[in-house]
Amino acid sequence: MAVYTKVSDTDLSAFLADYTVGAARTFKGIAEGVENSNFYLETDGPGGEKGRFILTLYEKRVNREDLPFFLGLMDHLVEAGLPTARPVADRDGTLLKELNGKPAALIEFVDGVSKHAPDRQDCTALGAMLARLHEATRSFDGSRANDLSLSGWQALADTTAPRGDDCAAGLSALLDEEMTFLNANWPTADTMPAGVIHADLFPDNVLFTGYEITGIIDFYFSCTDFYAYDLAVCLLSWCFDEERRFQTDKASAMVAAYEEVRPLSAVEKQSLPVLARGASLRFLLTRLHDWLHQEPNALVTVKDPTEYADKTRALRDIDFSAIA
Repeated sequence: MAVYTKVSDTDLSAFLADYTVGAARTFKGIAEGVENSNFYLETDGPGGEKGRFILTLYEKRVNREDLPFFLGLMDHLVEAGLPTARPVADRDGTLLKELNGKPAALIEFVDGVSKHAPDRQDCTALGAMLARLHEATRSFDGSRANDLSLSGWQALADTTAPRGDDCAAGLSALLDEEMTFLNANWPTADTMPAGVIHADLFPDNVLFTGYEITGIIDFYFSCTDFYAYDLAVCLLSWCFDEERRFQTDKASAMVAAYEEVRPLSAVEKQSLPVLARGASLRFLLTRLHDWLHQEPNALVTVKDPTEYADKTRALRDIDFSAIA
């Protein structure tokens, strides 16, 4: 989440006229994230009740043709009983609109706070929720190829690796080594259970009240891919401490809670080390790309690529048999 495209009071009023949510009372940009322009909105509803929403304008990295998939998935998960944010339809039943030349959607606000340093109990809650999400998407009839999987990583590596050392010494060599390893070892589609996954379930995309998950947000990387890859993304983003050291107890708790809802197959467990290295490279590459192509006028903080360089190196020595 960020702000790249400004929205004036006049623009907002014209946009909201198509809805039944009332007039704006509070409207402000949200600085976190890097993908889209996001705003927090409060309205005075037609009956006097206060409405709370996120207004999202989809920027250049998001393909407009994918947006019905994302919005449909969010709506499906709400219907399945998961704590996700529902897209709001306008008076004509339309979910996807346009504002200032950008695709735009109004999303219901979800209560809760994200946790910067999730503990073992948080990881347990996340493991169970992730498995519930995977079970719920089995009945979703949409599909979307993951454009940030192996071929997408190679394309990013081809353009960013030559400049990797501009960010950190040795980064270019690390990218080349990891791409060589992953091209030789990535699982094939016929060997791994797959379906619709979140693909970006970092702690800032999960909202808690205490230890209860009250919101899963930001589905704009969701795609059809290996379920265990989604779990690997969570292991990477939830189970390292601030010194970038892997926390086996958190990882074990997450996987155990996941398996209580959806047991992993033997091949999924065997593939977790490779999947984790692939996920780590994916975030290293996209962060490096953003670091190399910073937009000075955007209300956004570019994330540090070296975090995932360190995690990538650490993954080479982790014993995943102690986790799953």
